[in-house]
Amino acid sequence: MPEPTPVTMSATLAADEALARRRRAGERVLSMASGEIGLPVLPALRDRLAAAADENRYGSVAGSPALRTAAAGYWERRGLGVDPGLVVAGPGSKSLLFALLLAIGGDVIVPVPSWVSYAAQARLVGARPLPVPILPGQGGVPDPDRLRAAVADARAAGQNPRAVVVTVPDNPTGTVASAATVRRLAEAARELDLVIVSDEIYGDLVYDGSAPAVSPALHAPERTVVTTGLTKNLALGGWRTGVARLPDGEPGRALHTRLVAVASQIWSSPPAPVQSAAAYAFGEPPEVTERVAASRRLHETVVRAVAARFTAVGAQLAPVAATCYLYPDFEPLREQLAATHGVHDGDGLAGLFSERYGVGVLPASAFGEPARPLRIRAATSHFYGDTDERRTAALRAADPLALPWIRESVDRVGEVLADLTGARVPGALVPHP
Repeated sequence: MPEPTPVTMSATLAADEALARRRRAGERVLSMASGEIGLPVLPALRDRLAAAADENRYGSVAGSPALRTAAAGYWERRGLGVDPGLVVAGPGSKSLLFALLLAIGGDVIVPVPSWVSYAAQARLVGARPLPVPILPGQGGVPDPDRLRAAVADARAAGQNPRAVVVTVPDNPTGTVASAATVRRLAEAARELDLVIVSDEIYGDLVYDGSAPAVSPALHAPERTVVTTGLTKNLALGGWRTGVARLPDGEPGRALHTRLVAVASQIWSSPPAPVQSAAAYAFGEPPEVTERVAASRRLHETVVRAVAARFTAVGAQLAPVAATCYLYPDFEPLREQLAATHGVHDGDGLAGLFSERYGVGVLPASAFGEPARPLRIRAATSHFYGDTDERRTAALRAADPLALPWIRESVDRVGEVLADLTGARVPGALVPHP
């Protein structure tokens, strides 16, 4: 009997569970491991979910006509028009990504670094994840030149790369690949006959004033699948809803047929009450767009304050342009960390943050990098408060950093970094008495 495919717990979820156990034991902990957005449900969405509670039939495998039409309109407003018949809804974009890999088949190119589940999902469907590094400061998209070389080598070795997964904007780096890099990626995918799976779950969280995220679907519409959901822009992680936009044309329609068949065997249909609320959200009425804008401003304010703490002690950090993620590199401090703390790699650094300071972060190795780099991924999305009252105040605050609970978390990061490196952190906030 063949051995089952090894399955490990998602690094982000495992880290959060470990911190929750320590918190319950009375320890002082600060979660910066997962990117769950700690914000309350928009009342208008809560009301629509409640009103749809009696919708208990399975419904269409691909999702309700109302949700698919609303999602098509969402993409139309972003220059990605699509027939609602080529939209597939599922219980979270994570599930859709897994089903897409099953439907596409073959091996999968993944950027390095990239979100923790891409490579794991590829292995679960029996494929090989083929890692290709990103360009500096352009996370989420593999270097197009190195992509060509990797695919050529893989095919020469008898492997079968058929898809490349990208994230625009990026988790874990919080950066956005340039329009030129995305265009070159699209050209390479066309030359190599690869399907592009573009995870755009963070597309609405590019900071005002930053260069907008460009979808590969603008440059290679015939071979790009786009996925998104409401987990990040509206903080609805627990509602588990996502949508996929399939390309038009014969290959795209054939992929749509396979994807719906896979979905029919895994989740049957997305939860009907959530679809009702999601259709309203994807229609982007004023209260939804206002909430997303407020969330974006909050993320930017807090993440930039924390980024300043990292760079103040000498860590290198590409400018964050979206999301709530930071990916600092402590390479300039390698000798000091080795001498003072016996830390020689990213795993050791993340362990030090957790064990000595109670701060949960993830090492670069969780995102497909080798163990040696002194890089970690830190998220600021848990800083906004532990009650809906506090989180709502954070959304509404003209200066979120003036709120005591946010100030305390940002200060704690500064204190930890100062102790870790022996450096003074300039511009630290005044500690809350």
